[in-house]
Amino acid sequence: MEPVHLTQKLTLISDQWSPHIIAQMNDTQFKLAKIEGEFVWHSHDDTDEAFFVVKGSFTMEYRDKSVVLSEGDLVVVPKGVEHRPVAAKECHILLIERAGTVNTGNAGGNMTAAADKWI
Repeated sequence: MEPVHLTQKLTLISDQWSPHIIAQMNDTQFKLAKIEGEFVWHSHDDTDEAFFVVKGSFTMEYRDKSVVLSEGDLVVVPKGVEHRPVAAKECHILLIERAGTVNTGNAGGNMTAAADKWI
């Protein structure tokens, strides 16, 4: 029941595209990540996923459009929708998703991070 300081937690993260859990509420986890460059195209067949921009900006690419998100913006990607985050410069994000959600969804590959990494 203590506050979580996002900026302080972000100083503990050095790797890109590797979400770190900072809190859990029921079966929903709050994860911080630093992103830069292009992620893999993927979807999550059984869960929605929310992205909140803490610092910087990034583009959420969908197969039929792209949406630019800036500091303070939030987007919810519905389950089953293929997407790919792209950040021209380092961006800090807060992910809100079901516990156990794998960052690469159905795509797998070398960008897959552990789904249970706490800081």
